[in-house]
Amino acid sequence: MEHVPALDEDLKKTLGPATAKVLAEQLGLHTALDLLHHYPRRYAERGELTSLAELADQIDEHVTVVAQVADARILSFNGGRGKRLEVTITDGNGRLQLVFFGAGVHKPHKDLLPGTRAMFAGKVSKFNHKLQLAHPAYEPLGGDASDRDAATAFASQLIPIYPACAKLESWKIAKCVDAVLPSAQEAVDPLPAALREGRGLVPLTEALLKIHRPATKADIDDARQRLKWDEAFVLQVALARRRHADSQLPAVPRRPAQGGLLDSFDAKLPFTLTEGQQGVSKEIFDDLATSHPMHRLLQGEVGSGKTMVALRAMLAVVDSGGQAAMLAPTEVLAQQHHRSITEMMGELAEGGMLGGSDQGTKVVLLTGSMGVPARRRALLDLVTGEAGIVIGTHALIEDKVQFHDLGLVVVDEQHRFGVEQRDALRSKGKQPPHLLVMTATPIPRTVAMTVFGDLETSVLDQLPAGRSPIATHVVPAKDKPHFLTRAWERVREEVEKGHQAYVVCPRIGDEEEPKKKAAAEDEAEKRPPLAVLDIAEQLTRGPLAGLSVEVLHGRMDPADKDDVMRRFAAGDVKVLVATTVIEVGVNVPNSTAMVIMDADRFGVSQLHQLRGRVGRGAAPGLCLLVSEMHEASPARARLAAVAATLDGFELSRIDLEQRREGDVLGQAQSGVRSSLRMLAVIEDEEVIAQAREEATRVVAEDPELERLPGLRTALDALLDTEREQYLEKG
Repeated sequence: MEHVPALDEDLKKTLGPATAKVLAEQLGLHTALDLLHHYPRRYAERGELTSLAELADQIDEHVTVVAQVADARILSFNGGRGKRLEVTITDGNGRLQLVFFGAGVHKPHKDLLPGTRAMFAGKVSKFNHKLQLAHPAYEPLGGDASDRDAATAFASQLIPIYPACAKLESWKIAKCVDAVLPSAQEAVDPLPAALREGRGLVPLTEALLKIHRPATKADIDDARQRLKWDEAFVLQVALARRRHADSQLPAVPRRPAQGGLLDSFDAKLPFTLTEGQQGVSKEIFDDLATSHPMHRLLQGEVGSGKTMVALRAMLAVVDSGGQAAMLAPTEVLAQQHHRSITEMMGELAEGGMLGGSDQGTKVVLLTGSMGVPARRRALLDLVTGEAGIVIGTHALIEDKVQFHDLGLVVVDEQHRFGVEQRDALRSKGKQPPHLLVMTATPIPRTVAMTVFGDLETSVLDQLPAGRSPIATHVVPAKDKPHFLTRAWERVREEVEKGHQAYVVCPRIGDEEEPKKKAAAEDEAEKRPPLAVLDIAEQLTRGPLAGLSVEVLHGRMDPADKDDVMRRFAAGDVKVLVATTVIEVGVNVPNSTAMVIMDADRFGVSQLHQLRGRVGRGAAPGLCLLVSEMHEASPARARLAAVAATLDGFELSRIDLEQRREGDVLGQAQSGVRSSLRMLAVIEDEEVIAQAREEATRVVAEDPELERLPGLRTALDALLDTEREQYLEKG
C-alpha cells in the first residue's frame, strides 16, 4: 500500500527537499495540512478558453492562462546567429504573444503546433506596446486519452488554478496537492456534528477533496461554503473564549460619587452632550459598575466627541478612588490629549495644587522623551495615587511604571496597538482594570466582529452641534494644472480670512540621496512620492510666499515637534506642511483647508481620517485631493469615492473591498491574517454573524471544549500561528 503522508508531516518527505523549499520560502507552506489549505484561486475549464482580455491590468504579475495556439514561427536575428520563437495564442476574445529564445526554441516549436490547447504560465510584460509572456512554462491539454469516454471526461474536467510563484507554476502545485490529497481523510473536523448537520454542510474530508478536485461547479460551491464556516467558526470560538475568560475575571466596580468630580465637571460644561454621547456614556457607566472588567470598543467618526466620552469615564473612575490611564500611539497625540484634557477640566486638573479645586485630581503626561526629573515626578505621582489620570505613549507599558490603583485603561486608535500591548497595560492593575478602546476609523460590522470580536461595540455617529460640513474635491494636477494653481489661491484666501491650512505629503524628503536619484530616473508615474521638505520650499518661494509656512514630520526632535504644534494651535503658523503625523487627533478648530498631495498614495480610510482635521470649528472645511493619476485609473475612482461622501462607514466598506482583508485584519489581530483564506469579511457577513452566535453558545456550554477535541485541535493551530507571528514581530 502506498505511503499516505501524515497531515503534520514535513513536505520534504513527500515532495523532496527542492520542491518543499520553494513551497516553504515562496508560499509559506510547510506541511501536508498547509498544502491542503492552499486553495485554488479559480478554475479553468478545458472545454472553454479563459479570457486573455484582462491581462492588461496584470503587467509584472505571474498568470496562468488556458488558450489555443493560433500560429508559431521561428525568426532569426543577429545575422542568423540568434533564433526566436514567436507563438500567438488566442481564447476567442483576445490574443497574446509568447516568446522563446536561443537553444530553448526547439522543444516548444515541436510541442506548440497550431490548434494545440495548453495551459501557459509566466510573467506578463510589454514589448513594443504588445503584451507578452517570455519563456512561459506550459502544459499541453491534449486529447491523448486512450478511449473516447476518457477523452470526454478529460475535456469537461475543471482545472484548478492555484496562487503560484515564478519557481512553481499552478499545475506543478496541483501535482504536489495530488501527492498529499490522500491524507485529507485524516483531517479532524472542527465543526460540532450537530452544527454541521443543522446547516447542511459537507464533512471536512469531502470539502477538501471537492475544493481541489471538483467534478462539477456545485462541488466547488459545497466546498467553499463549508471551508468558510471552518474559518469563521474557529476564529469566533477563539474570540468567544477570550470574552468568556474576561467575563470570569474579577474587577473593582467603579461608580461615580454623588456630587463628586464627574458632577463638578459636567456642571461647568459650556454645551450639552449629544444624544449619542449620552447613550454611549450610559453603556460605559453600566459596564464600569459591574464586578468583571469592561471590554468595550468605542467607534466614532473624527470629531464625534469620543475624547469627551472617554474623559467622563476616567473621571467616574477617579471619583470611585481609582486611577485611569490613556494610551496614545504617538507623542504628538499624547501631548495633545494632555493639553486638551487639562484645558477641558480647568482647575479640576490641578488637584493638590495652589488654586486647584478641592475635588480635583492631578493629570500627568508620561512619554519616552521626557527629561529625567519630569519623568521621576510623574512616576511618583502614579505610584502614590496623587495623579488620578495619566496620559502617555508606550512608555506607560514599561516595567518601571507602577500605579496606586489602576481602574480604567483607555486605548486611543486601537489599530496602532496589538492585543499584547493592551494586555501589558492591563496587567498593571492589582485586579484587571476596565478597558475602553477607541478608534476614529469606522469599521464595518463584520470586521468589528472579526477583528475586535473580544470587545463589545459602541458607535458614536452623530457630530456635535456647531461642526461644519467639509467640501472635498479632486484636483487633477496633470490633466488640469490650472486647478492646482487655484488650489493654492484657495489656501491663501482661507489664511486671509484669518484661518489656517494643512498640506499633507506622503514622504519626509530627508532620505538618502542615492535612493531618490535611482527612483527619479524611472518613468514619470514611478517618481518618488512628493516630500514635505521639497513642497514646503516650493510653496514658500512660490504660491504661498509671504505666509508663515512650517513643517512637521515624525523624524523631528520631539521638542521641535511640540513647538511647531503649539505655535500652529496658537495661530502663529498659518500653513503646516506635514506627513500623516497629523492624521490622528490633532485638533486645531481654526484650520479650515487641507491639500493632500499625491492623494492616490493614501488609502480611502486614511484620506477620510486626514480630512477630519479641518472644519472642526464654526467655519466650513475644504479638502483638496491632488493627484497626477489618469482619470480612468482605479486610484482616481478611489479619490472620487472619498469626495462623494462624508460617511466613514460607507468609505470603510469601499476601502475593504479594494484591499485584501488581510491588510485590515493583520494590523489589529496578530495571526488572523494567516487564518482567512476562504472567508471574505464583507461578502460573508451572514456567515460571520451566524458563526459568532454558534461560537458564543458552544463556549457557554463547554468553555474548555472538552467534548469537542477536533475544535480544540483547530484552535491550537490558529493560536500557534498567532503566537508565532507575535514572536516574529518581536
